Amino acid sequence: MQVRRVRRNLAEESYRLLVRLMLWATLLLVSSPLAAQNRPDIRWMLGGHVVSVSAVAFSPDGDYIASAGYYDKTVKIWRVADGQLVRTIGEVGGIHALAFSPDGQFLAVGFEDTGALLQALRLWRVADGQPVRTFTGQYTVLSVAFSPNGQYLVSGSLDHTTRVWRVSDGTQIRSLSGHANGVNTVAFSPDGSFLATGGGDNRVKLFSTSNWSLLRTLTGHTSSVLSVAFSRDGEYLASGSWDSTIRLWRVSDGSLVRLINAPSAVYSVAFSPDGQYLAAALGDGTIRLWRVSDGGMVHQLAGHTDSVRSIAFSPNSQLLTSGGFDGTVRLWRVADGSQQRILTTFAHEVSSVVFSPDGHYLASGSWDSTIRLWRASDGTLIHTLSGHTDAVRSVAFSPDGQWLASGGRDRTVRLWQVRDGRLMYTLSGHADQVTSVAFSPDGQYLASGSHDGQIRLWQASDGSLIRMMTAGSGLSALAFSPDGQYLASGDSFYVALWRVADGQLIRRFNFFDSAMAIAFSPNGRTIGVGGAGMIGSPANLALWQVENGSLERFLEGHSGSVASVAFYGSYLASGGWFDRTVRFWRANDGLQITLYDQEMGNGVNSLCFSPNGRLFAVGRRDASLFVARNPFWQQGDTDGNGCINDADLLQVLFAFGQTGVNLSADMNEDGIIDDADLLIVLFAFGEGC
Repeated sequence: MQVRRVRRNLAEESYRLLVRLMLWATLLLVSSPLAAQNRPDIRWMLGGHVVSVSAVAFSPDGDYIASAGYYDKTVKIWRVADGQLVRTIGEVGGIHALAFSPDGQFLAVGFEDTGALLQALRLWRVADGQPVRTFTGQYTVLSVAFSPNGQYLVSGSLDHTTRVWRVSDGTQIRSLSGHANGVNTVAFSPDGSFLATGGGDNRVKLFSTSNWSLLRTLTGHTSSVLSVAFSRDGEYLASGSWDSTIRLWRVSDGSLVRLINAPSAVYSVAFSPDGQYLAAALGDGTIRLWRVSDGGMVHQLAGHTDSVRSIAFSPNSQLLTSGGFDGTVRLWRVADGSQQRILTTFAHEVSSVVFSPDGHYLASGSWDSTIRLWRASDGTLIHTLSGHTDAVRSVAFSPDGQWLASGGRDRTVRLWQVRDGRLMYTLSGHADQVTSVAFSPDGQYLASGSHDGQIRLWQASDGSLIRMMTAGSGLSALAFSPDGQYLASGDSFYVALWRVADGQLIRRFNFFDSAMAIAFSPNGRTIGVGGAGMIGSPANLALWQVENGSLERFLEGHSGSVASVAFYGSYLASGGWFDRTVRFWRANDGLQITLYDQEMGNGVNSLCFSPNGRLFAVGRRDASLFVARNPFWQQGDTDGNGCINDADLLQVLFAFGQTGVNLSADMNEDGIIDDADLLIVLFAFGEGC
């Protein structure tokens, strides 16, 4: 009755204010859902590379840096001005090399051949990250370079050959042999007259591009040649080697001009475009710069914590970028050798993401053993929580947002205070890695699940153990029902439903697969389960009825593992660990309505919706995460259940006048909860229910 009175009074007030608010009407019409698209509408994105950066390059205009990861199989493009990650390109094999075309429109990527297809070189369009052409005929490409006029692309391979390709149609023009081992590096002279190659046979070879004939072989290195580079005027050629030396050769006659001894292996060499400096990336984690004129060392750049694998100068010679085996991409000022920025945020997989109940924060757990707390509106880092001694597998906020729980490969559950990032409790007892943690809806209990097959129910207030429940081995997922009465678990054999009050097993669902992810629908009537995609299983994504345990339907579309599932109203979102997609489904009929296959790196580990459902976050295997707009968010929905009802109306009323960023009741995102937000809820009232 009280709710009806609130609605009636609100309607009368809205009528009196109609003239004043009429101007808003055209702006507050409920939008129809977005059409299916391949790239999410990303609000912000943070990224990195897993373990190692194998190559870096500046775009010809100097506005962007491209970096390649061997282990995560991705290319990332960063904006130099602010260091923002703007695009990710995923490959099928570990990436060894990349190069921008002279006009900046394309990226050539050389990678590990994963089979017998002899397809290890691909051309990508920079503007939209779409593949343009795959070059066939070469096994595992280690190095790539465009001719200065952009007509040709040269690739060096593990098969001991150097291939020349016509960029316009992908035709192979020539195959150059002569190296007795893999061709680690290739480079064109600035005028395009010469091509230099360096190989695992300790030799440098110089070819004439007029007829692709071998001019001379330069010997002297005692170990593999890892990098070659021409000076700006084309007079000199520098070569760097595993033998810890840099050799400077005169191109005209092949004579040795200078020998520079380095303290460790030389992975990459580069001349500054203004011709003043020669830089080298070294195995000891440093970068050194020498004057070309007299060989005097100018700077030693220190910051990487492992070997530096690749370097590149900006076109104006003012900046230098580097990528290393520490998984970082760094930007340096050449004038004084100072580090300007670390572009990468993560160096390991992002395993778990979750929004705080008020939507102000996003927490991420990583394989680097840390938890990070971000401001959800813009990705600003608030806290880094350190304490786990191995990978963090799962994170969860308490319903009041004051606590954050984490579970890790170190077999512990840890409870953190969100306000200051302080570790409050460490809960031990699991005999294997903790793969999932979840708070009960009332915040009284914390559940943890482990590969040891045990579910432990803890008192959230003091960390005391209440009870243990034995599930199956390989337990990977836990979820409380919305009313808190049940706890669902997924392991290698079953999905199980437990009664929280006494720990009794209610029923088992025969999933026919190893469960990796579980989520309850907002009304608690359905369970969504993502599986490992084992051979012989009928499907890797299914919906089950909670009341009687019957199978509603299999959702077919993903290939391989489905690592994460989440409901928004009547929609289900799923993240593919193997097929690198996020898919949206209509739960009532199983129809797939949107597929995102761009900006998914090399696979999805975790996804979640914000409390009001407006946003969704994705944690990726390639050491990246992003926050994007939910294409099916219902305007007027403040609590994220997809139904615009009295609860949404009351939430706007109670928050009326509040100001701030990312407020759940701020429907038009103008930073204040006012009449406009009320009208949005009123006009959408009853939608999605």
